[in-house]
Amino acid sequence: MSDVPVGRAGKLQTVVRAVIGPLFRRGFDLSIQGIENVPARGPAIIAANHTSVLDSFIVPAVLPRNVTYVGKAEYLDDWKTRRLFPALGMIPIDRAGGNAAQAALDIAADVLGDGELFAIYPEGTRSRTGDLYKGRTGVARLSHRTGAPIIPVGLTGMRDIQPPDAPYPKLFESATISFGEPLAPGDHGADDDPLRFRAMTDALMFRIQHLSGQTYVNRYAPSAAEIAAATTSGDVRQDVVAETPLAPRRTATDLLNTPRIAQPA
Repeated sequence: MSDVPVGRAGKLQTVVRAVIGPLFRRGFDLSIQGIENVPARGPAIIAANHTSVLDSFIVPAVLPRNVTYVGKAEYLDDWKTRRLFPALGMIPIDRAGGNAAQAALDIAADVLGDGELFAIYPEGTRSRTGDLYKGRTGVARLSHRTGAPIIPVGLTGMRDIQPPDAPYPKLFESATISFGEPLAPGDHGADDDPLRFRAMTDALMFRIQHLSGQTYVNRYAPSAAEIAAATTSGDVRQDVVAETPLAPRRTATDLLNTPRIAQPA
């Protein structure tokens, strides 16, 4: 995948946002709250819950500024999205880890260093159950590395617009996008406190839970494959699956836990 262009928000995203923003507002009943919490200039990390594939389209469409965001590298396996998604501002992340994922996250730090917006899902993956799961500390480490505040975002109604595995969204459904007050690096422990990243991440997830109204599950989100493995013959309810003990996964976002990221030169 070395020939795939690395995404960064630019003029194409500006044009697309100007077009699809009004279309989304007409096609869906969107309520946007707290948009004043997004700074008019300077770096900020947009950190949202993630329950629908539509999240990555609606959030950029309602923001007042361009935003670069991460997306799974598998999106670039399809010729229809291979060039388009990076051009629209998507940094592909190989969730299996490795040097490619590290490079993508370094680009995220560069985006913030240039005073731009960067979006990430702190759960590390889409919630297949609709619950909110434990956040990965990578988002807090990125905030401390760059000095950028984290803007918590709670999305509600997205699963009604486009449920899991639905090929197309439903028109005229209601959804709310709530932007909360920012969290600043340094507010959750001293620089020498080894628990500061976990404390900041937990505070972030608490704010997202307050904004989204989701049920919080204090473990990392299971993958679709893990849920399928825990579900037998379709007779296990999703809320039971959510409480099924599954081994936590290491996502590419976790690479921010490395000392090289946490302690930049």
